[in-house]
Formats: sequence, structure tokens, C-alpha cells
Amino acid sequence: MSDHFCYLTIIAMSNHIINFNVKPLRLAQSMKAFNKLNEIDYEQYCQSEYACNNFLGKVQLPKNVVVKAVFAFGDSIVDQGNNNYIETLAKSNFLPYGKDFNGGIPTGRFCNGKTPPDLLVEELGIKELVPAYLDSNLKSDDFKTGVSFASGGCGFDPLTSTIASAIPLSTQLTQFKEYIGKLEGLVGKEEANYILKNSLFLVVAGSDDLANTYFATEIRLKQDINSYIDLMVAKATEFLQELYKLGARSIGIFGIPPIGCLPSQRTLAGGPERGCAKEYNQAAQLANTKFSIGIDSLTKKLAQSKFVLIDLYNPILDLIVNPQKYGFEEVEKGCCGTGKIEVTMLCNKFSGTCEDDTKYLFWDSYHPTEKAYRILVDEILQKNINNFF
Repeated sequence: MSDHFCYLTIIAMSNHIINFNVKPLRLAQSMKAFNKLNEIDYEQYCQSEYACNNFLGKVQLPKNVVVKAVFAFGDSIVDQGNNNYIETLAKSNFLPYGKDFNGGIPTGRFCNGKTPPDLLVEELGIKELVPAYLDSNLKSDDFKTGVSFASGGCGFDPLTSTIASAIPLSTQLTQFKEYIGKLEGLVGKEEANYILKNSLFLVVAGSDDLANTYFATEIRLKQDINSYIDLMVAKATEFLQELYKLGARSIGIFGIPPIGCLPSQRTLAGGPERGCAKEYNQAAQLANTKFSIGIDSLTKKLAQSKFVLIDLYNPILDLIVNPQKYGFEEVEKGCCGTGKIEVTMLCNKFSGTCEDDTKYLFWDSYHPTEKAYRILVDEILQKNINNFF
């Protein structure tokens, strides 16, 4: 543990600890001397040197709660660059992707800047960024504080990953098992179990199942939408159970957004006026209802679990319906190219971009901008953080 600690002036009122946002100071003193202050639990409020020097994050965790790491599984929303290392057309490791990321570095994140995992660890005061598990430059601290196993194009339906040549969830689980072995080798089995038990796990998938596999390719159209969503929920349940067996306890599952309002889906299925594709949104709502029932059942079955279905449908719809409330001017097109169809390889250095992406809800025709993600992550934490503990 680092001998650089934060000195915070706090008081206790009604059993709640209040942080006065005093600038953190590096104190070269031992843990024993620090604890003599009897003012703060270092383990809870100063989990890392990054946290000490960044006001310990912006989120007030429940008393005696520690979040040691954040892990992500699923699709392009939380793919931090894993697709850079596999053969697939679903890549974003080229400009203009990443144009607002650390000075304009394309890393394989499907965004102009940071993505939800990055923003979550920032808000929680854990570290600045969540790296991709396949990144060859991973450091030991990254193993202890979380990585992403996600792959752009992945879905709960295994066929979705096959179509996109993405890393399927089954392989992401295999990689997670491999990761656990490496973590145990680094910190020991007891500490590794402690880290996993006190980590937040994100699972983001399902949009590609509906938008691509079911509606776009029509490969699954022989099934009615009800049956197909039942398949999605069954596969999701299998994955979550396996994740639980491997030590995950606090698991957030992102619900399906209003996919019919994504710029690409407006273009493909929204008619001449490019309106929101009603059938697609109805499918998303049905999926969210069935996921809610499935996750409630799973929570009752696995007593030590905290499965939280995170509503994305309504928050994103509110951004679309009330853009001015959030400072957006364009919600029907992405910032890249024409904004109507460009995504992955079609969004490239020849596409051109909008003048100010902070006025856009979407970066390309499928993925939100960093500004939109920040708004959504803030709302997610405000509404759901206490449900994980």
C-alpha cells in the first residue's frame, strides 16, 4: 500500500460522513500514524493513490462499502480496445474515433472520448481508465483495479458474435477465468477473492441481437420476437450464473436502449422522415420487461448476489425528446460523416466530423458521445449505486 495518503477533514453527523472537498495532500507518514487521526477509514475512502489525489471520486458510497475494481463484459459500448487484437470489421482504432481521448488517440473505444467503464472508475475514484484485457501494455495495477473483456458486435445470442466476428460471451468468461489465475499469482488467492467480492461488474449486450441479428440480417426472423427475446434472456441468465460462480457479486446489467431511435436505425427502418423505428423500440421494451423478470428470479436463486437491471431506455429517450435540457442540438444524426449511417469502418478519416460534438447526442450512427455517456453514467450512479450493496 502506498505511503502517500490523503488528509481529509471530515465530521460525522447522523452516522453520515461528510467530505469538505479539501484539496488532498501527500503525507509521507505510515498507516499507523495516519490511523491515529481517527477521522477516516483509509480503506474505504482512499482506496488508491489515484483516489487520494482526485478527491476520492465524486460518488458517496454507503458506509463500510469498498469498490476495488470495475470489470466489463459485452459489446461495443464497453469494448475498450479488445477488437484491436482480433480479426473483425468491427474496429475503431483509427481517427476520428478517439479524437477527444487523451489528446486525440484512437484506442479502439467506439466513441470520440471516454466510455462508461472509464467514467465509472473516475466517478468512483478508482483510477482514470479501464483498459482492454487483451491490451499488451497491461500493468499490475490494472489487474487489481479492473479490465474490460467486452468485444464490439457481441450479443447474448451466440449467433450475433459469429456474424460480427466478435469475441462471444463464452470466450469472455474463459478470459475472465484466465484473468483470475493471473490475479491470484499477483496478489494471492485470498486477496484476489476479496477484490472480486468487492468489485462492480458491468454486462452490456442485447442491442446488437435485436438491431443486427433479428431485424437487419433477418436470420432469426423465423422466430417471432417473443421467442427470440426468450432466447436472449435464457442466454443472459446462463452467462450471469457463470459469472456468479466465478466470484462476481455486484453485477449491473444495462437494459436495452430505444434502438429504433439510433441514427442508423432511423435511416434503415424509420422511413423517408427517418423517424424512430417503432417496431424496434417495442422490441427493446419487451426485452427489458423480460430481462427484469429473469433477473428478479436469478436474484432469488442466488442469495448472495446483487443483480441490478439498469434502465437505459427512459434516460436516453429523455435525451432525445428533451435535448435542450442537456445542451444538445442534434439527436437524430451522429457527429461522424453524414451522421446517418457511418459506424466503425464507415466512420474514418475521410468522413469528416461535426464542428462541436458536445452538441451531439451520438458520436457515430450507433454510439453516444462522451458527453452523453457522462450524463447517463451520472444518472446511473445516482439511481442505482445503493442497490449494489
